[in-house]
Amino acid sequence: MPIFVTPFAQLDLIRQPEQQAEPLQAFDAADEYLLGHVHTQGLTPDARVLVLNDSFGALAASLAGRAEVSSSGDSHLAQLGLQINLRRNQLPAAAVHFVPTSEAAQGPFDRVLIRVPKTLALLEEQLIRLHGQLAPGAQVIAAAMVKHLPRAAGDLLEKYIGPVQASLAVKKARLLFATPEAKPAPLSPYPTCYRLEKPAIELLNHANVFCREDLDIGTRAFLPHLPKHLGRVRVADLGCGNGVLGIAYALGSPQAELTLVDESYMAVQSAQENWRAALGERPVEIRAGDGLAEQAEDSLDLVLCNPPFHQQQVVGDFLAWRMFQQARAALVKGGELWIVGNRHLGYHAKLGRLFRGVEQVVATPKFVVLKATK
Repeated sequence: MPIFVTPFAQLDLIRQPEQQAEPLQAFDAADEYLLGHVHTQGLTPDARVLVLNDSFGALAASLAGRAEVSSSGDSHLAQLGLQINLRRNQLPAAAVHFVPTSEAAQGPFDRVLIRVPKTLALLEEQLIRLHGQLAPGAQVIAAAMVKHLPRAAGDLLEKYIGPVQASLAVKKARLLFATPEAKPAPLSPYPTCYRLEKPAIELLNHANVFCREDLDIGTRAFLPHLPKHLGRVRVADLGCGNGVLGIAYALGSPQAELTLVDESYMAVQSAQENWRAALGERPVEIRAGDGLAEQAEDSLDLVLCNPPFHQQQVVGDFLAWRMFQQARAALVKGGELWIVGNRHLGYHAKLGRLFRGVEQVVATPKFVVLKATK
């Protein structure tokens, strides 16, 4: 893999989750451009720097030991990437303080370095949280590849921080410089809520939750066909989002033991709040994680999954395939993985390579619900 070279450091970085013959780098030209600008402006060891949405630690690891660095983002895989890349480059873990988006980073900060996320609602919530957290003379700089930089990102920076100036494009990357100005405390529009009829529950969604305004059509196709069990079955909602699949299943299976897992901290926070609203103090495990990587083998009877088909800006079925492999390892013999997916993705064939039996439960013009038996 290429070495990430900046004026601050030369780093050997890897993405998470790792895959053989990884075709993508753990950094890009926007990271290089941003760090080059910071170096030009100068950075003192006592400067307090907040890095937002650092994919795999390229920014935070480069600045480790050069300033007081905090890193905040919504991805457990990104946090894992930061930890691994710090160790990989013999940097102390304590050199960067990580703050998940379910918590608020505590300023004041002298520099805020932002990688513009795919979900602009996440960026908006992060900018709202910066109110009162900027030191006098603070600099707020956002970076992105031009193809991933919508005009609305600059509008949000201007709305919540102050006047924005865009840089020239370098290697197809651009920087946005926001000059902080006094503004009244903003009121966040997040979390959002919507109601379902079957089951009759209200679902709360923090800013980075997939389909936070309404139930996504894949889950809508899946819900009427969820299995029901009367016994004490062990069930995981893998990639749980706001927890809708796990909650709906639990309502129909009173003795089931549920585990809800997602790599988004805001998804986990939403699922926790939704579970309490729908099921009170019924025991459950809801955690941020790398799928079922930490789940013991042969420890589940059923896995429910609406798999993702992208990781940030990268589209593909790598994450879904990995989730299928994790599910197989975690299931007991005879255990079942139930998924919903777009018909054109061909999950039936992929599951057939891992499981001894794959059945189509139902099909719509766009989606299929499949049951794979170990």
